Amino acid sequence: MNVSGIIPARLHSTRLPRKLLLSESGRPLLQYTWEAAKRAQSLSEVIIAADNVEIVEAVQRFGGRCEMTGEHPSGTDRIAEVVQRCCTQSDLIVNVQGDEPEIDPASIDLLVELMAANPNASMATLCTPITSREQLDDPSCVKVVCGSAGQALYFSRCPIPFCRDRDSDELLASESPWRLHLGVYAYRREFLLRLTALPPSKLERLEKLEQLRVLEAGETIVVGEVAHRSVGIDTPEDYARFVTRQKSQL
Repeated sequence: MNVSGIIPARLHSTRLPRKLLLSESGRPLLQYTWEAAKRAQSLSEVIIAADNVEIVEAVQRFGGRCEMTGEHPSGTDRIAEVVQRCCTQSDLIVNVQGDEPEIDPASIDLLVELMAANPNASMATLCTPITSREQLDDPSCVKVVCGSAGQALYFSRCPIPFCRDRDSDELLASESPWRLHLGVYAYRREFLLRLTALPPSKLERLEKLEQLRVLEAGETIVVGEVAHRSVGIDTPEDYARFVTRQKSQL
């Protein structure tokens, strides 16, 4: 199976400007993500899809492959441009977020395994148990509810499922029924190209969650579970903690 890992890389970000090129740890943040993806055994290649020549130049300096793209409304659309142009022989595409420098390569491999084991699934993604009230109530922490076969039933910013007769805090501490969605995806190549040609769906527009477009189109997303989430870098505080962790390993 030919599997392309693609990292969408946008230079400008609202909460942490130019975060993918920050280098206080000794290497650009984006390089850590690329190195983690390269360690995944299932990927045939890793490509960075960039929107700016500064990112292209940085990737060339650390020896990665980078493709320049046009302007796009989302990372998925940016990936689709690269797939259309460069990945004609790929069976699967894995979308690895550029600001996930500590992603576990085994999580990437799990996505590919899920797609191989579920030939009727158009996509795969991951989740992890929610064990804190803060995550459960935070609308930026997306929740997923799955069926008995592991297929996604719905994604929401609300704490779903609703717990009517049990104490939520008790469940969080013991047998949490809530799952945090992790924003890493695998797609079948042809489906990815069809997905990005579809207009945003009704539920997607309401929740601002692109994966709902897939469910509204009647497609299957299979969900695998991992024990822990990787830490995304969104704020200066996130990055400072990341730098501290990296320096402690020297």
